[in-house]
Amino acid sequence: MHLDQARTRFAELRRQDSGVSPDELDEIWAALPTIAAADVLGAWRGADFATGHRLSRQLVAARWHGKTFHSALDAKPLICHDESGAPFSDVRLGGGEATLWNVEFRGEVTATMVYDGRPVLDHFKPVDPATLMGIMNGRPEQVLDDGRHYYFLLERE
Repeated sequence: MHLDQARTRFAELRRQDSGVSPDELDEIWAALPTIAAADVLGAWRGADFATGHRLSRQLVAARWHGKTFHSALDAKPLICHDESGAPFSDVRLGGGEATLWNVEFRGEVTATMVYDGRPVLDHFKPVDPATLMGIMNGRPEQVLDDGRHYYFLLERE
């Protein structure tokens, strides 16, 4: 799959409300370029793909908003909304906060968020200057659902 095809299909799949194939998301991921950790700093609104992954339901229940990367050593992986709608960093759900690194995943080095208190890594690749595709990776019992990773996206705020 070429980069332009990957971007087009990414846009289509993010609008799909069910039945998104993890295999197709893997193809899109493989076509995207890598990104350095320093280039993902800032505030990001999160969403996911309708693959049916169990983590999607957990994040909806937590009222997940997105992620904020203040610096490589100050990452907020789970910006959520409280009952009144105010944003907060849910350190209970995330087991702490996180850091940013350049880490190899599937043979490429790309920006990766490493959770402080969980054996979990979020790998990122840019779709365009304002959008990242993410794959949650780590201990299988933490992140896999029926052997599949959790796929999400971030948009710059």
